[in-house]
Amino acid sequence: MKITNVEALPVWGGGRNFLFVVVDTDEGISGVGESGLTGRELAVAGVVDHLRPQLVGQDANRIEHLWQIMTRGGFFPAGKIAASAISAIDIALWDIQGKARGVPVYQLLGGLVRDKVICYPHNQAGGLAVEPLIASAKQTVAEGWKFVRWGLPQDGALLEPAQSVRATIAQFEALRATFGDELELCFDIHTRLDPPDTIRLCREVEKYRPFFMEDPVRSENPSTFRLLRQHISVPLAAGEQFCSKWEFKELIENDLIDYARIDLCIVGGFTEARKVAGWAETHYIKLAVHNPLGPISSAACLHINLATN
Repeated sequence: MKITNVEALPVWGGGRNFLFVVVDTDEGISGVGESGLTGRELAVAGVVDHLRPQLVGQDANRIEHLWQIMTRGGFFPAGKIAASAISAIDIALWDIQGKARGVPVYQLLGGLVRDKVICYPHNQAGGLAVEPLIASAKQTVAEGWKFVRWGLPQDGALLEPAQSVRATIAQFEALRATFGDELELCFDIHTRLDPPDTIRLCREVEKYRPFFMEDPVRSENPSTFRLLRQHISVPLAAGEQFCSKWEFKELIENDLIDYARIDLCIVGGFTEARKVAGWAETHYIKLAVHNPLGPISSAACLHINLATN
């Protein structure tokens, strides 16, 4: 089964951009993938165009081989833009395999280890105030959600760290007072605080038992997580900005996170995500995939969650 075309399709979704990739074969089977790296879709599409001549005529069944060619075929390693293009192509190749064999992709990944996947909503904090977040949480709880997830609050366009930390602590306290201990609380710092502010925040909210604190510091310097581990004990989640297993290496090997936030549409598709997930399992680091994208990403995340312990 030979690849006949690889096409990038940037799409405006009404509120944001999406980038889908379609891989066609000479047997009439096409696969669809999706790229991450929001805001850089045209750059990613340019990489897809660059990779097309390397892929056309290749055997679509050789997914690992094609991943290696795309990732390591040039002198310079694939960075985030190239990895996002490779991710979309890789997801499309796995889609082709499932269609060719008449099975869901999770079956190709080893079969079901669970029959459902827990998700969380994105709650609206409404700035520094507590009341809008409580109202949002009441709505999602009434809908059946078991988690609340929100991000670092701020007043207006400018983030003032001390103010945001105080507001976050008040929001944690109000959520626990309102909903008790059964509701899980996920909080996204989104790499926006420096270590001293993150350490203070995590220490103060530890008594409210967060499910995880996400992206507690910037991802460019993973060694900063060593400093955090020395001072805080809340569960940490990170990795959504990482584009390869190599970028996960320090956090996994040194047990610096509790949840690996793998983004299938940036990390390198199913092929690389499976390697990171298996590696994380050896360190008791759980998988919490990152999916802020569209329907193809959502389907891919579902399949890897269904097939990963």
